[in-house]
Amino acid sequence: MLQFREEATPTPTTSTPSTLGIVYFTSTEVITINGGVTNNHVTIAPQTIQIAIPTCLQTITPDKNGYVPPGTCNALWDYYPSFGAALVFAILFGILILVHIWQAVAYKKKFCWVIIMAAFWETIAFTFRALSTRRQQNVAIYLVFQIFILLAPLWVNAFDYMVLGRLIHFFAPGHTLFSIPASTLAAGFVSLDFVSFVIQLVGGSWAGPTASKARQMQGIHVYMGGIGLQQFFILVFVGLAIKFQREVTKTEKHQIPAATSAKEWRPLLYALYATLGLITVRIMFRLVQFSSGSTSSNPLVSSEACFYLLEAVPMLLALLCFNIKHPGTVLVGPESELPGFMATVKTTWLKKKTVRSVGQTLQGGEFHELPTRTHYPSTLTASGRYERLN
Repeated sequence: MLQFREEATPTPTTSTPSTLGIVYFTSTEVITINGGVTNNHVTIAPQTIQIAIPTCLQTITPDKNGYVPPGTCNALWDYYPSFGAALVFAILFGILILVHIWQAVAYKKKFCWVIIMAAFWETIAFTFRALSTRRQQNVAIYLVFQIFILLAPLWVNAFDYMVLGRLIHFFAPGHTLFSIPASTLAAGFVSLDFVSFVIQLVGGSWAGPTASKARQMQGIHVYMGGIGLQQFFILVFVGLAIKFQREVTKTEKHQIPAATSAKEWRPLLYALYATLGLITVRIMFRLVQFSSGSTSSNPLVSSEACFYLLEAVPMLLALLCFNIKHPGTVLVGPESELPGFMATVKTTWLKKKTVRSVGQTLQGGEFHELPTRTHYPSTLTASGRYERLN
C-alpha cells in the first residue's frame, strides 16, 4: 500500500522566476510502502522514499491585467498583448459582418451565410482576445480566442468552394468540369473542408494552455496536419479554377461577343484567387510558427506584430474581397443557384432515361440504342450565360 504526503515548503529550482522558459519548483513527495513484501524469492521491508516532484508556484504578483512574464507560472501570453489592436480588429470584422448581411439580403443570396459566419467567428475571436488582454490569467477566455482564431479561416475556404461551384454551374458549358456536375464538385470540396475543420478542432482543443506539454505537442502536430491538408485541397481547387477559366475563355472565343454579365465572371474569379492566396499566407504563417518551436527565440511566437500582419490582416482582406466583388453581382437569376444533391441525382437519372427512350429506334425488328451524349455544346445568349444546344 502506498501513501503520499507533501513536505511543507517547496524550494525553487531557480532564483530568477522571470527568466524566459518554463519555470518549475520542486516539492518533496514522501512515499511510504506499508507492510513490505515477503515470499519465496524476495523480502522487502517497510520503507519510506522521497521523490522531488516538479511543480509550478506563482512567485510574481500579476499586474492589474493579470500579466506575468512569459515562461513563468500561469503565463498565457508570450508578450504583452495589446487591448487596442484587438479591439480595432474586432470592430473591423464586426463591420464586415453587417456589410455581408446587407449584401446577402440585397442580392438574395442565401448561401452567403457561410461568409457571414467567417466574419462572425473572426469577430468572436478578437473580442475574446481583447477580453483576454484584461484577464490574462483567465484560461477559459484565452481558450475561446484560440479555438475561434484557428478555425475561422475554414469558413472562407468553404465559401470559395461554393462560389466556384456556382460559377461552373452558371457559365461552364454543360454545367460541368471534367464531366463532373458543378454541384458535385462544390459538395465534395465543402465535405473535404469539413474534414479539415474536424482535424483542426481536435488539434486546437488538445493544444489548450492547461494541457500538459506532451498533450500540447500532440495537439500542435494534429493541427499542423489539418492545415497542411487544407492547403493541399486549396492547391487542387486552384487547378480546377484554372481549368474553368480556360474552358469558359475558349468557349467565348467561338461565340457572339459576350454580354456585360458574362464579362463579370472574371473579377469574381480573381477575387476568389485572392482569397485563396491570403488563406495560404495565413497557413504558411501557422506552419512555420508551430514548426519553429514555442521558445522566445521564435519571433513568430514572441512578436504580436507578426500575428496581426500574417493572421489578422490576411483574413480581413479575404473577407473584404467578397465585399468589393460580391457573388450576387455576377450570379443573377434562379439559374445561378446550385441544385440540391437529390435534385442533381434526379435530373441526371431523368436525362439518361429520356435519351435512352428517344434513342431507341426499330430497325429490322431490333432496337438499336444510340449512345448517351454527356457533353452538350453551348452558346452565349443575350442574357450573358451559356445555354445548352440540344
